[in-house]
Amino acid sequence: MKKGKNYPWILVALLWVVALLNYMDRQMLSVMKPAMEINIVELRSATNFGYLMAIFLWIYGFMSPVSGIIADRVNRKWLIVYSLFVWSGVTFTMGYATTFNQLYILRAIMGVSEALYIPAGLSLIADFHTTKSRSLAVGVHMTGLYVGQALGGFGATAAAAFSWQATFQSFGVVGMAYSVVLILFLKEKDKAADIAIPDAEPLKPRPELFKGLATLIKNRAFWVILFYFAVSSLPGWATKNWLPTLFAQNLHISMATAGPLSTITIAASSFIGVILGGLLSDKWAQVNKKGRVFTSAIGLALTVPALLLMGFGHSLVYVLGAGICFGLGFGMFDANNMPILCQFVSVKYRATAYGMMNMVGVFFGAFITDSLGKSSDAGNLGSDFAMLAAVVLVALAVQLYFLRPVHDEYAGA
Repeated sequence: MKKGKNYPWILVALLWVVALLNYMDRQMLSVMKPAMEINIVELRSATNFGYLMAIFLWIYGFMSPVSGIIADRVNRKWLIVYSLFVWSGVTFTMGYATTFNQLYILRAIMGVSEALYIPAGLSLIADFHTTKSRSLAVGVHMTGLYVGQALGGFGATAAAAFSWQATFQSFGVVGMAYSVVLILFLKEKDKAADIAIPDAEPLKPRPELFKGLATLIKNRAFWVILFYFAVSSLPGWATKNWLPTLFAQNLHISMATAGPLSTITIAASSFIGVILGGLLSDKWAQVNKKGRVFTSAIGLALTVPALLLMGFGHSLVYVLGAGICFGLGFGMFDANNMPILCQFVSVKYRATAYGMMNMVGVFFGAFITDSLGKSSDAGNLGSDFAMLAAVVLVALAVQLYFLRPVHDEYAGA
């Protein structure tokens, strides 16, 4: 296996499971509150539960650029292995928590350990895959995140069947066991010279500490990418955190029905979107260097009518159609962020760059989540959702006007 030409796709398969565990472990807590508050009374307060969710988000955001810098300087195989083992150990330990403070500390540690994965994982995939398969590889990996997010919702089902303690402990053991699989089969690109990959990049030297940040700050294209990624994160987080509520309000149905309806619709269509976006982008980029930018732009464009229909639609056909359209479009956008980054940022600084993107995306997500909460209380959730379409149009215009790649693989310093 180590010497086969198929290893780049074996790598994607290995990391797909890690991506699934990454999102599943973080999402389980959000649906297990009713079971946990029986034993930990502080969780009966929505404010306290909000603190518990927020500490993960803020630490994850602040750690993202740091994790990118680390990933550009160390062996990414071991960084991913340690990251998975630690957050899985945290998940396991949460099954033994008896106080709110213990959960709070564990959730903070999870924010640090999970932040270490995405920049390392995506940059490793980008390094192993040539320009002919990079978007599809990233897209396939992204489906692991979607599946993990969906499976995390079944934490409440497992807690009801067994206990919330046993649920955390079981999933934690699975993650720690899988880290052993990674030790055996995952490889760092710098140590994979025996793999024959056409058009492969040269070995990746370690940059000086913080040199990557300095280089990125001088890169105008990176600021453009950072801007449209951050702005496009607003509707992404809005649908993730508030779409069930919007479905319930607009369709006048219970949250028990709206929750699965909205999440399954978005997850299934996003799954198709990242695969479609990956295939189209890889083909288009072979004949036009802006093919990845155009594919991403098509995806963003699809979210514009989707957001309008989400906000103002009051029938099942309109709302479901909007959810499908949004998932397809956002999936196409998701599949191409790292491949587009590869067109403007040196291989030496990709993890650092994506870490910064991840940070601003999370912070914009925290902002829109809070803002739409106030909108919901004021009865304006639908109209404010629709207004996000205008924000996406701005990001789309910036992306198309300023991003003009001249090659599909940046080889600069």
